[in-house]
Amino acid sequence: GNNMFCRVCHFVYFRVYKELFLMKKVFFLVLMACCLVAVSCNGQKAGDDGDVMILLETTSGDIKLRLYGDTPGHRDNFMNNVKEGLYDGVAFHRVIRNFMIQTGNPDTRPGQIEDTTKKVPTIPAEIVYPKHFHRRGALAAARYGDEENPDKGSDKYQFYIVTGRRYDDQMLSGIESSQYDKKVTSVYESYVDANDSVIRANRKAWGRDGLRDFLDSLSYKAKEYVAANPPAKFTEAQSEAYRIYGGAPYLDGDYTVFGEVVEGMDVVEKIEKVRTDAGDRPLQIIRVKKATILE
Repeated sequence: GNNMFCRVCHFVYFRVYKELFLMKKVFFLVLMACCLVAVSCNGQKAGDDGDVMILLETTSGDIKLRLYGDTPGHRDNFMNNVKEGLYDGVAFHRVIRNFMIQTGNPDTRPGQIEDTTKKVPTIPAEIVYPKHFHRRGALAAARYGDEENPDKGSDKYQFYIVTGRRYDDQMLSGIESSQYDKKVTSVYESYVDANDSVIRANRKAWGRDGLRDFLDSLSYKAKEYVAANPPAKFTEAQSEAYRIYGGAPYLDGDYTVFGEVVEGMDVVEKIEKVRTDAGDRPLQIIRVKKATILE
């Protein structure tokens, strides 16, 4: 009797222990699965950093983009355009080898009439520089030029993906010098504009020499200002990226970079290599078939 009781106890103990072990194992597997889902979701949907993933299905293949959370205006605008289907069917209308591919114009969809003369809506610039720069694979907003768009506002629809080329230190130094000169010119022109009424009122009294002396004084003032407030030099991270991967460093600080390619850079390069006409428009029509926000 006692032996039977012991065997029953042993059997019950074994079954309970086995079920507890299986319960722990199942709990552990469920926990691991939840962790994996959490990690996956953080990579696919807006998480703590606010980043969002977008899939562009093109006639040349798929391109997966990450929209940055620290450029929320551009992120939300892009998402709204996707939700409204404005990118479904758009063509890559501007392609330049060793530079970039550009798309996003709703007028390039089938059945639409493209009007290059109409004024396109803009959104405020979000230039987070030097954190985001024009390295290979950068996603940035197209915009009008500085003369008609001094605040560097972005086109509401059009965007480009950088392919670029590699730059050595000497080339990067040359770009820094060019950016310095560009800032001097920009500041000088702003001084001239600010003194337009003074110039008009005194032009006749000053004569040619007097006018030249006044403009020279503004030029000297502009150089002094830029010497005290020079444009930022390339960081080590930028220089390394441009040396190893390439990009378009001469655009840095002037256009809003609001995302990057995370998959499908081979597709971007395939599009970049298509033949184009004199206006950089591909001879072979390449379209975004569908744009989707990834859950």
